[in-house]
Amino acid sequence: MSLSKEDLDDLKYAKRLLENPSLAARISNLLGTPIEKGFKHLPAKWKGAVQSATEKSLKKALSFAVKTMDDKARPASSDRTHKILVFATGAGGGSFGLPALAVELPLTTTIMLRSIADIARSEGEQIKLLETKLACLEVFALGGTSKSDEGTETGYFVVRAALARTISDATKYIAEKGLVQEGAPVLVRLIAALASRFGIIVSEKVAAQAIPLIGAAGGALINTIFIDHFQNMARGHFIVLRLERVYGKDLVKQEYDKLDT
Repeated sequence: MSLSKEDLDDLKYAKRLLENPSLAARISNLLGTPIEKGFKHLPAKWKGAVQSATEKSLKKALSFAVKTMDDKARPASSDRTHKILVFATGAGGGSFGLPALAVELPLTTTIMLRSIADIARSEGEQIKLLETKLACLEVFALGGTSKSDEGTETGYFVVRAALARTISDATKYIAEKGLVQEGAPVLVRLIAALASRFGIIVSEKVAAQAIPLIGAAGGALINTIFIDHFQNMARGHFIVLRLERVYGKDLVKQEYDKLDT
């Protein structure tokens, strides 16, 4: 079996999205200022604040994903609507700086999760399935690779392989026991695995907003790039999953690896 021309074109598009420049590179290009300059303006405690806010956001997202998403079919995802919503939360975060992160990030993450689920539905996923809900959360661990990234070993399939066992264990646990014990080791491992990668991207966002003169307008713009990044990751991810349902994982990965970005 081989991919049809249309499906191969879709796979090429997915790879362009998934292996695109990182969020840091995109923000740096927009601002004309390296993200590293933003890190210099952050207080000493910023790493702890980002880690705490990231884990809190993912815990809320996990609960939200499992309990509230449904299969309301739509012909296309509402990417623009979700961008407008995070534009507003970014304006608030940009106005109040790092102290606002604990409030802004969970809200922004929830909106992004809704957008990711919306994209999943548009690619034929059944959101009521637990596996699909966790696949939506998996998007937060995807970041793409480029020459500007520190480690090019973190490509799309590498990240999926690294998360596979953790997500499988979490799926089995939630299916049997639900979220009544959110501190259960299997769920803690899932949040930690997602947070270890999502936190890097959140740190880049926070650093960009810390650059002097960014303010509310800059925070809103950075948030728009932030959600656009994850919408791209989601679109690529669920195109690949759609093709895997038709052709199998091995063939899709084989064809993916052959493609140029």
